[in-house]
Amino acid sequence: MKARSIFAGLAFAAVLATSAQAQVTDEQQVRSVVTAYKDAITRMDVSQTPALFWADSEIFENGGVEGSFAYYLEHHLGPEFADLAGFEFRNHQMTVEMDGDTAFVSETYTYRITFKDTGRAPIERRGVATSVLRKRDDQWRFDVYHSSARPIRPAA
Repeated sequence: MKARSIFAGLAFAAVLATSAQAQVTDEQQVRSVVTAYKDAITRMDVSQTPALFWADSEIFENGGVEGSFAYYLEHHLGPEFADLAGFEFRNHQMTVEMDGDTAFVSETYTYRITFKDTGRAPIERRGVATSVLRKRDDQWRFDVYHSSARPIRPAA
């Protein structure tokens, strides 16, 4: 009887450890997807970013509905990069909350955009992003992405 109790306890502990390890792995995968998107923006090479978003994803930016990521890339993000010389994120912070096959991500950061037209002043903003990533077929991708930004105010 005592041996069965010990075995049952060990089996239960193994299941808990495996579950916790899977949760860490999923969170690491979510962080990797979010970081890959941020890094692509920084490199101004978004050619691989469609693989980070589900086809039925929804993009929201600065109070506007941008549609799917494919639409956003073709009509907004892609064309904007033609005018840019650089895009730099600073002070990036990310929090991730896991709930089964759904992840909720919050980001805060500042960014600086420079232009090819050197007569145009750089833009510096404080930004936030909130994302929902979903796991389908063992892959994590963005399902909903919302970002907004405002001018950086001088410290009072």
